[in-house]
Amino acid sequence: MGEHTVLVATEHEDATADLVIAELNQRRVPVLRFDPGRDFPKPAILTTQLGRDGWGGELTIGKRSADLASVRALYHRRPSSYAPSGDDQEARFTAEENRRGLGGVLAALPDCLYLSHPQAIARAEYKPAQLAAAAREDFNVPVTLITNDPAEAKSFAAQQPTIYKPLHAGAYEVSGEPAGIWAAPVGAGEINDTVSRCAHLFQARVPKTSDVRAIVVGERVFCARITAPPGVVDWRTEYRNLSYEPITCPQGIQRALHRFLAGFGLNFGAFDFALSADEAWWFLECNPNGQWAWLEHAARLPITAAIVDLLENGENTSD
Repeated sequence: MGEHTVLVATEHEDATADLVIAELNQRRVPVLRFDPGRDFPKPAILTTQLGRDGWGGELTIGKRSADLASVRALYHRRPSSYAPSGDDQEARFTAEENRRGLGGVLAALPDCLYLSHPQAIARAEYKPAQLAAAAREDFNVPVTLITNDPAEAKSFAAQQPTIYKPLHAGAYEVSGEPAGIWAAPVGAGEINDTVSRCAHLFQARVPKTSDVRAIVVGERVFCARITAPPGVVDWRTEYRNLSYEPITCPQGIQRALHRFLAGFGLNFGAFDFALSADEAWWFLECNPNGQWAWLEHAARLPITAAIVDLLENGENTSD
């Protein structure tokens, strides 16, 4: 494999990454796909040495390799975590060494464009930090309470229509089947002492007419209006009954989106907004590594090309 490779770090089955890799291949851009958490230390081999200009050497996966000193971009999509291979002390030690070794080198590549930097993604995944940043950028942000006090939660829910949403969208199962924990309405009478078991996020419910997902790739912004059946709080529960249309992002919102991402050091963000009857945009959250592939087709938005432009050139291509 030649120099100036694009590294794509993601899980083995990732249809979204497949779209990007196919476009990179079409443009004849060298690309090496791997999953750091699963492919290292086998079949991946890392050999790197520190020089005056940073880390050099090779990352090899089977018969393919990349020159670490000349990687043009790292697309940090959705790689597996560096999980221990067992419950013993040695397995935990090994996993942490891999994370700090391979992960540390990948986070310190010289002259590499990150989409986005792994450490920046990790910082931006905290909803309290997101909401505080959104407030600083003068987004409309619903009144929000984070608490493990049932009495405080009851009092909050008694003051206005309220929703509950998880602070982390991790893997979850019900009776052995994959499930999601979605944003949902909650009344004061439904809140009990189980709130004391962990931190809970409660938010004033926005009287919305539709939602917007805004995908930001470098300097480019792509927005789609998502309309769900009446009364639906979280549109992700109604994928089969949604309609989509491209929507223009107001200039003020665009500028705030770029400032928000710059504050976290991100080159990508998938933002969710609620639109009220007066067309006000209400900030809900930003997923620093959110999904977009289905939206590209549904709303006819050229997101794949924008991502590949950035990975290939290290810069944006304007319309």
